[in-house]
Amino acid sequence: MKQLFLGQVVHSKSLDELEILEDGFVAVDDGKIYAAGDRSQLRALLPEAEQYETVQLSSSQFLLPGLIDCHIHAPQVPNIGLGLDKPLLEWLDSYTFPLESNYRDANFAGPVYEYVVNTTIANGTTTACYFASIFTDTNKILVDEMLKQGQRGFVGKVSSNRMCPDFYIECDTKASLQANVEFIRYVLAKKSDLVRPIVTPRFAITCDDALLRELAKLAREYDLPVQTHVSENLGEIDTVKQQFPEAPNYVGIYDATGLLTNRTVLAHGVHLEDAELPVLADRGTSIAHCPSSNTNLGSGFCDVRRLLAARIKVGLGTDVSGGSEMSILAAMRSALAVSQHLHFMKTQNVQGTGRVGPPANGKPVSYTTLTYKQALFLATLGGAQALALDGVVGNFVAGKQFDALLIDTELLPIGGNRLPEAMTKTRSKSQQLLELIQKFVYVGDDRNIVKVYVAGRQIKQM
Repeated sequence: MKQLFLGQVVHSKSLDELEILEDGFVAVDDGKIYAAGDRSQLRALLPEAEQYETVQLSSSQFLLPGLIDCHIHAPQVPNIGLGLDKPLLEWLDSYTFPLESNYRDANFAGPVYEYVVNTTIANGTTTACYFASIFTDTNKILVDEMLKQGQRGFVGKVSSNRMCPDFYIECDTKASLQANVEFIRYVLAKKSDLVRPIVTPRFAITCDDALLRELAKLAREYDLPVQTHVSENLGEIDTVKQQFPEAPNYVGIYDATGLLTNRTVLAHGVHLEDAELPVLADRGTSIAHCPSSNTNLGSGFCDVRRLLAARIKVGLGTDVSGGSEMSILAAMRSALAVSQHLHFMKTQNVQGTGRVGPPANGKPVSYTTLTYKQALFLATLGGAQALALDGVVGNFVAGKQFDALLIDTELLPIGGNRLPEAMTKTRSKSQQLLELIQKFVYVGDDRNIVKVYVAGRQIKQM
């Protein structure tokens, strides 16, 4: 199928370059982007344009790359909003492990996973990197649901052989590996370009050294990516240090066991030590920034600027159910809020005892917050880079898959694009489009995402 989208087009070319095409086009052939650019280039880049079905966007609409969720726990969705008065490890014991133990039952898992995939798609998530559960049979249901609904992404069978309750733990390393191999082969047998398995040790606390090493071997044997958690919470880090006293730090454990690669994504990274940053950069390992969860569970503020300055790839994660919403739009806003809070902490002159802010010597502290344009990058191309998919998706570059959202700002609060004529006359088309984008980032929701495309196939229409 050949389609030609005409109208306003927005996508990130880098962290600091958001390309705005006021009168642009994207030509899609068999699910891939054949050409894209300004409409003035259409005849030169697409001489056979008349062969394409034309989709004309209205003045309130623009085309945006699909959103990418680098870290979400599919089984935890029924717990959204629960237990957020507890720190991480207590929350796991009180809420998460008891809920996830229910996923041995296909009748329980099926409706939840159908809802999860449907809701994330409705919120514009074209690619999701899912933690599933330890139960291989029902993890297959999540894979099948993604394929049925047309979502791109990864599903990981969670591995954990210690420090979990008796009702939700794998008995030993051998059993865990056997279950992993069964799940991996099941997914690979689908021969899908959309859904792939991902090796998923829960985190160092729940996996002994032997299991971590064997999972790294599995990732190499089957050429798979890896996902896990790192440095989310201070109590977690203390426990990790007690369990691995010989390790230089948390990242060092994953590095020594062979789990750090250029296709590894680590969730959180809130409290990374300075010595850990160059290791992550050298290995090409990325961080999934989960600001909502880090705030809700009292874990801390992740300094994304610090990670980016260290040449570490960063994407965004909803981290449900630590996070409150299955929406990368919401994660963008949380990331912007956390960045502002870090700015306050680092620069405000707070008087009194125990103050935070600039050093007592009065020297000014400079801290630059993230912008809404950079938040869009993290949610699209940045997420693709974090999941090692930037050669496949993330922006509208010829040769990539057409994963896209058709955004309509007509429903945005305060009139959407229906600004008073006196205001619009003083703004260029480019300025007006930038304002619509900004409004969408800060106040938009799933109602504004009227169409969702994955690999050229429309999988949602409002």
